[in-house]
Amino acid sequence: MRKQNFPKISIVTPSYNQASFLEETITSVLDQNYPNLEYIIVDGGSRDNSVEIIQKYSKNLHFWVSEPDNGQYHAINKGFCHATGDIFAWLNSSDFYLPWTLRTVGSIFSGCSEVSWLTTLNKLVFSEDGSCINNRQVPGYSREAFLDGCYLPVWPRNLGWIQQESTFWRKDLWEKVGGVNEQYDFAADFDLWGQFFRYAHLYGAPCPLAGHRYHSEQRSQAENHYKDEAESILNKLRMQNALPELDRIFKVNEESTTIGILINNAVKFRKVRYVGGFLESLRELFIFCTRKRYEADVLCKYDDDCFVKWFIKNVKFSI
Repeated sequence: MRKQNFPKISIVTPSYNQASFLEETITSVLDQNYPNLEYIIVDGGSRDNSVEIIQKYSKNLHFWVSEPDNGQYHAINKGFCHATGDIFAWLNSSDFYLPWTLRTVGSIFSGCSEVSWLTTLNKLVFSEDGSCINNRQVPGYSREAFLDGCYLPVWPRNLGWIQQESTFWRKDLWEKVGGVNEQYDFAADFDLWGQFFRYAHLYGAPCPLAGHRYHSEQRSQAENHYKDEAESILNKLRMQNALPELDRIFKVNEESTTIGILINNAVKFRKVRYVGGFLESLRELFIFCTRKRYEADVLCKYDDDCFVKWFIKNVKFSI
């Protein structure tokens, strides 16, 4: 991709007392030398040496501030008020981009005008010391699968999750939804994806784009709170789309009451010889026969005169 085609990317990093990881996060953005970058850091008045770290890189920042705020999502909205880029994303202060992230994202948005937001199909998870501990692959993303709960943290038909640090979107999409909803304490990113789906398809890129770091002090350690809030958000979205609430237990109609009882009790009898195996097989058969098939748009690439070009391919997948 030629220099003049690089869209401006605005990145916001919300931070509070994350000095142990903050510098690695900052350098993962700046060291890519992306030619049209706007980097913003919003610190919530940290009491560790976060401010000293930010000041070290201040000449490379579009804007930064360290002052008390109303939490992570308020800081994110505040940061984007200073953003003038074509493409938006936020990167939390313990996560990091991979060396090719911004040029890959820039080339996709530059070459595919129909893409309003995108994320990775290959999500990397790292330990506190920076070791890669998981690579979860997703076959694709669709609005229907989202509303069916396929991207909830835990669900019988879980496909994974939409990795926030690997997700990028156009400025006009952000403006349509009005930013992050600050009424949520844990899952405002999940709510944002639901709002984005109202206006645009989510495209999946084949390459990893970021690393999510598990560590002892992060907000996502409150996993049960995130799951509960995400499920509540999803059920609100389902109601808006005239869909019933989701239930973790298989719902059965009058004609299939017997098989439903067998399936829902299969776990109880799993260790019972013969009976347990039969019921478990019946349960798996039920899941197979009732599985839904979805369509998704994924991004593929080819090289043309040493420049990468992207095209969109439709794929079908099932749970």
